[in-house]
Amino acid sequence: MSTLDAHLVAIDARSGNVMWDKEVADYRAGYSKTAAPLVVKDKIVTGIAGGEYGIRGFLDSYDAATGELEWRTYTIPGPDHPDNQTWAGDSWRTGGSPTWITGAYDPDLNLVYWGTGNPGPDWNGDVRMGDNLYADSALALNGDTGDMEWYFQFTPHDVHDWDAIQVPILADLEMDGGIRKVMMWANRNAFYYTLDRETGEFLVGKPFATQTWAAGLDSTGRPVRIPDTFPSVEGTVVSPPVGGGTNWFSPSFSPRTELFYVQAWDSEASYFIRDDQYVEGEIFLGGGSQGVGPIEESTSAIRAIDPRTGDVTWEYRIQPRSTAGVLSTAGDLVFSGSIDGYFFALDAVSGQELWHIAVGRQVHAAPLSYAVDGKQFVTIAAGNVVYTFGLPE
Repeated sequence: MSTLDAHLVAIDARSGNVMWDKEVADYRAGYSKTAAPLVVKDKIVTGIAGGEYGIRGFLDSYDAATGELEWRTYTIPGPDHPDNQTWAGDSWRTGGSPTWITGAYDPDLNLVYWGTGNPGPDWNGDVRMGDNLYADSALALNGDTGDMEWYFQFTPHDVHDWDAIQVPILADLEMDGGIRKVMMWANRNAFYYTLDRETGEFLVGKPFATQTWAAGLDSTGRPVRIPDTFPSVEGTVVSPPVGGGTNWFSPSFSPRTELFYVQAWDSEASYFIRDDQYVEGEIFLGGGSQGVGPIEESTSAIRAIDPRTGDVTWEYRIQPRSTAGVLSTAGDLVFSGSIDGYFFALDAVSGQELWHIAVGRQVHAAPLSYAVDGKQFVTIAAGNVVYTFGLPE
């Protein structure tokens, strides 16, 4: 498990005894850890948080038995790498690009996939001119060595805090007359992407939520920016807001319906820029943002996306904005929850609501499903209570 003071800890599941405890980074410099590690063969792959404190992001792999560091891959290239030129001056040293959330692994390709956060300072890009690689990117790393096989940057020179820290969904899809190994990604910048997970090739890209910052994506998936959408002293109104068209809560994909399901958000915010001096261990933002208009005028919805085209096939509106994940099952159901304490099931094909129950507290993060002795259960945390549901005998 990860700890907020940037430690990685191994605990004996039978006794509760601590087997080993490693300091991943110095919390006093702004580093922290916020997400579950990922088990990859005999290794523990884990990210780092603290992007708003001027850290330099990285991804680590530790020996599961001993806790010894096996490899570390920085998400901002150093001066010995040509991609360091995408950072002006020494801005790479405090450039953020954290690896907040848990990634994914393909055992056949032996590739670890991980998303990176925004560059820092968040809203003042004037002090870090360039694309700022590999912030706001999907990374594919060799599971044994940590060597980068490919990357895809969703938002070059991000100045709106649109982290690419969503959960990558891996599937094999029939596309262009053959089977493609793909990665599906609904990004915080309000665009949905389908990438080839072997090569990183851009295949599909289309907005799934309201956005006003890009005229579209070019043939490589690079956004075509609309002028005058950067933060300003007086404030610049842009969609999506800082919370994004979606965020870190888990999406889902059903191999049966071949649809991708995600919590989406249509709204806007005013983005501001200011000068900010980096001080180790202190917040380093270079600006801020403020919501625009009544929250009731924004739209929150679970949306089903066709990963071959990027088209939204249906939506189920849910207000106010939910921070619950989405779970799809082989029974053609989609489960999720709401801030006002409801847990519900939708028809995975049509989006029609089939069932709901009041659980009394906000449903935060994702439901999960498992089976015991052939009986399937669905479990959800609501507030401080865990609810488990199963079909009657």
